[in-house]
Parts: sequence; C-alpha cells; structure tokens
Amino acid sequence: MHYVAPSLLAADFRRLDQAIELINTSEADWFHLDVMDGNFVPNISFGQFIVEQVAQDATKYLDVHLMIDQPERYVESFAKAGASGITVHAEATNHLHRVVQQIKEAGCKAGVALNPHTPVNVLENIIEELDLVLIMSVNPGFGGQKFIYQSIPKIRQVYDMITVRNSSAMIEVDGGVGLQNAQKVLEAGARVLVAGSAVFKADDPAGVISKLKAISGNPTAMV
Repeated sequence: MHYVAPSLLAADFRRLDQAIELINTSEADWFHLDVMDGNFVPNISFGQFIVEQVAQDATKYLDVHLMIDQPERYVESFAKAGASGITVHAEATNHLHRVVQQIKEAGCKAGVALNPHTPVNVLENIIEELDLVLIMSVNPGFGGQKFIYQSIPKIRQVYDMITVRNSSAMIEVDGGVGLQNAQKVLEAGARVLVAGSAVFKADDPAGVISKLKAISGNPTAMV
C-alpha cells in the first residue's frame, strides 16, 4: 500500500478552506505542508500559523516538510501547531541525529530529506532512527518543476539501505510527481507520493488523487 500526500503549496491560498476540504474528502492520505524560509531555499511560503490553521480543519496526517536552516530552532513550535510528522533536510543542520531525537521527543514522526545532489550515504548512521526518508526529485524552493529522473536510482539505493538495515522508514518522493511517473517511483521503492501541481492544477483534483492511489508498484519486482 502507498500513500498520496497532496502538497498545499500548489493550492489557491485564497480558497485554502476548499483545498483542505478537498483533501479531507478525497482518497488522499496525508496533507503535505512545505515550509520555506527564503534562506535554505530561494522562496518563502508559510510558517507555524498556517500549519495551525490547517490542523484545525484537517482530518488526516499532517506531513510538515521544513525547508529551513537550523530547523532545530522550530521543531517544538511546529509540533505544537499540529504537525503529525516533521521532516528536516540533512543539508540544513550540523546535528542531524540530535534534531531527529528532538522531533520524536516532541511527539512527531521524524523524517530526513535529501536534495537532488546529496548522496544517500549521509543516511548511513541514522537510517534506523527514521520514520521517513524524503527524496527531493526537484531542486527545492518552487512548485511546478520537472521531475529529475536521476531520482529513480536514488530511491532504489535508499530502499536497499532500508531493507539491509531492517529500518522501518518509508520513502517519500517530492517534486514533479504525477500520473506520468508515479508507477516508476513506486516500483523503485517509494511509499509516499507528494503531488502538488499534478493535483491542484488539474480539472479534477479528486480524480487525480484517486488515480494516483490506484497505481500499483511493487519494489520487490525490480529487475
């Protein structure tokens, strides 16, 4: 089974209540919330206040992705705002293990994200501690970018590492994911599909979510 996590970054924020209701009533599993600070990535999105507002109406898991420098400064405040899981970037902190423990102590699932250029071996010493590994399949900072296909072998590498180390971590993929590539992403070992533009720019967003849920992809069938 895999999960679909529509990214609110691609929603129309003038009608945020409608976007939340769409995810609540669709076959989507998670809300994906991209927090950007204008420093770690060249864009600013939203912070704890919006997460708190979403949490008041959301009936599903809140997957908060912190694209910010020194995320350890804000873990507790995002947990308090209603995050179910918090993912930080390996590139954004000097104390990754400590931040992962901090997330868990705050009562959230802990994830680590890797930018496209970051090798998977940075996870070697922490993979058993993680609930989630987020593979960025675009350069973070903006929605609507094209999927980087070099991400596919990278997903396989992480899947192999998780299998060998008997980790319970799930692989999430974010960036340019849609109906055209979701099956390949799942076959490589992903369990969570983040879809922004593919959902919210579609004529039938709920229909796209349903189609993403219906895709089959078994990583054990890789050749």
